[in-house]
Amino acid sequence: MKFAAIDIGSNGARMQISSVLHDEGKVGFKKVEYVRFPLRLGHDVFNEGRISPYSEDRMMKLMLAYQLLMELHEVTDFMACATSAMREADNGHEVRDRIESRTGIRIQIIDGQREAELVNNVVLQSLGTGQYLHIDVGGGSTELNLYQDRVKINSKSFKLGSVRLLEGKESKNAWQKLQEWIRENVDHQLPIQAVGTGGNINKLFDLSSKLTSSSSRIEEIARTHAYVGTFSQEERINKLQLNPDRADVIIPAGDIYLSAMRWAGAEVIHVPDVGLKDGILQLLYERECRKKRKP
Repeated sequence: MKFAAIDIGSNGARMQISSVLHDEGKVGFKKVEYVRFPLRLGHDVFNEGRISPYSEDRMMKLMLAYQLLMELHEVTDFMACATSAMREADNGHEVRDRIESRTGIRIQIIDGQREAELVNNVVLQSLGTGQYLHIDVGGGSTELNLYQDRVKINSKSFKLGSVRLLEGKESKNAWQKLQEWIRENVDHQLPIQAVGTGGNINKLFDLSSKLTSSSSRIEEIARTHAYVGTFSQEERINKLQLNPDRADVIIPAGDIYLSAMRWAGAEVIHVPDVGLKDGILQLLYERECRKKRKP
């Protein structure tokens, strides 16, 4: 079986096609195709409140390309989800309907809670006992999820994201609300560790040269963040070899991760390199298993 997950964010859109592997009763996913494209829907939506005709045209072409790749790979099933930019766009549902009409791809515009649930389904596998703060920073929003002994006890979505910060369009008092939520919900009498998901923390983690470990201390991430900040946009692209749509958002995204960790008192962050697409793949597999069990 092969499944395809499409994640349309405020910064980029990505599709991953994975095959299902079975090994001694354990199920795994092997990536066979991955395509990411910097649509930058957040630039339109956070400034103008809607998706421009130019962005819609690019999005249509990308979905046509995804549709052809899924056809070539003969996928068993797929799911496409869009997050903060499309759910805030005045014409988000209209754009979705036109894309479905032409490509056959139905895009689900999901809220922050549903987004967090899908990500949490795969993040949970990397948690141990104790208190954890899961920080998921996207282009348009940040989701915080608090766990105690692998049980989620609270969560909240904030209109604070890397593209939104870059455009200077964060919601009023967003930083204060984030800090207050952490202060009110984290048990500061207990040790806490952070879990980070999202492309920017993955890149900061890679740049910190902690490739042999799945975790890093806050000082190491902060040092890497400060180092990247010494380079101009052009230098980040040419010297650090960052993609242009990563080079400009990595610093504001890092500000969110580091602030959340400091306010929570987390000294260590785990970076399991999973995200919404992985949660979608897991959901598709479980859905297919339920279908097969039906008489």
